[in-house]
Amino acid sequence: MPHLDAAYNLARWLTRDAHDAEDVVQDACVRAIRYADTLQRGDGRAWFLAIVRNAFYDWLSRNRPAELVYDDDAVDEAADPAAANPEQSAQRSSELRGLADALAALPLQFREVLILREVEEMSYKEIARVAGVPVGTVMSRLARARALLQRSRSLQVIGTQRAGGER
Repeated sequence: MPHLDAAYNLARWLTRDAHDAEDVVQDACVRAIRYADTLQRGDGRAWFLAIVRNAFYDWLSRNRPAELVYDDDAVDEAADPAAANPEQSAQRSSELRGLADALAALPLQFREVLILREVEEMSYKEIARVAGVPVGTVMSRLARARALLQRSRSLQVIGTQRAGGER
């Protein structure tokens, strides 16, 4: 139970849809109950998120390819309702939408490690356990994900400047 929020966050970023994420987490909970005897002491979060990840991949193979699906709710929840003024709020919302678009466009293997590291604040070792890959692979995927995200954000800024008439 203490890891449900992290499970939902991971599932939501992987599925890119709130309702699909709920389905994945529900399936993961059923699996976790079924395999509770495999849980080792002190390893609950990584163990459960690995189950969520596996449930997602099973769900993905049954339901659809990993096409881009935009999740407006993720951006709306991240927006700061206490912003000083409407202009700041609109700017923050626009920036968050751009970031969400860039994250959603990342290949799945890069998106999942980036979400586990930056959103869920997991260690490289924990991410390696969740993803079932060596720590070195986690590190290289994170570096590649960050580079792709930075490149995407830079291209968005250039596009915005050109649309606004700046050079």
